[in-house]
Amino acid sequence: MSILLQSDIPNLTLLARGKVRDVYAVDDRSLLFVASDRISAFDYILGSGIPDKGKVLTQISLFWFDFLKDVIPNHLLSTEVAQWGDDLPGRAMLVKRAKMIDVECVARGYLSGSGWKEYKATGAVCGIALPAGLKESDRLPEPIFTPATKAQSGHDENVSFETAAAAIGHDLAARLRSLTLEIYSKAAAYAETRGIILADTKFEFGFVDGELVLADEALTPDSSRFWPRDTYSPGGPQPSYDKQFVRDYLEAIQWDKKPPAPSLPEDVVMRTSEKYKDAYRVLTGKQI
Repeated sequence: MSILLQSDIPNLTLLARGKVRDVYAVDDRSLLFVASDRISAFDYILGSGIPDKGKVLTQISLFWFDFLKDVIPNHLLSTEVAQWGDDLPGRAMLVKRAKMIDVECVARGYLSGSGWKEYKATGAVCGIALPAGLKESDRLPEPIFTPATKAQSGHDENVSFETAAAAIGHDLAARLRSLTLEIYSKAAAYAETRGIILADTKFEFGFVDGELVLADEALTPDSSRFWPRDTYSPGGPQPSYDKQFVRDYLEAIQWDKKPPAPSLPEDVVMRTSEKYKDAYRVLTGKQI
């Protein structure tokens, strides 16, 4: 079982190497996105890769791009990528260059993560007042739009709608809010039919030739909280289809969350790989 930690495409210009994706310039109108098997936790890339993680992320995004095509166009051009490397099919996609909007669009249907922390402190999330007495992982009365921006530290920073609107314009912010909640509701309703709760998710949008498109990834375990419905029990954290095993291990060894980031034992690597594959299998009915 091979693991791709870092791609190398000599005849293309590397534009960015993120926590997971390597982005190459193909020409002035298109990019090659390569999803590696890197995994990060607590803002650090770890020393171990997760087999097939990049393929899972790419294939789940492709599934959702197709599922949502009647709601919003996306940046996908092609999945025919073998010309740039034998290890790329399944994990890479050729996409249109987009002028990205500098706001991350988050929809929350349940109270978890940073939203739960903010609610405990203020009774609100991103300036949206919520009923008193909610527990961690409770379902919200209705889904809410909680935008985020990139702080100078590189962390996502939750902001109010008004703050996002001041940055990108009120009309565009209102359009993104409506679109984000529409996509979330459609995807959550589908996930429910597959026995999965879509607790929250993050989208990124951009413009291609003046047209608003869904870009980057869509509704993957890296950008969303997927919970098995049959084990859902509000009042604490929920089992999830993501890197839960990784975070649990790092907490157990009391890593100080400073470099160098540790490598992972084989059992944690394999359990995490299976969890990602499970997410794809349960959502799509297909195997990787």
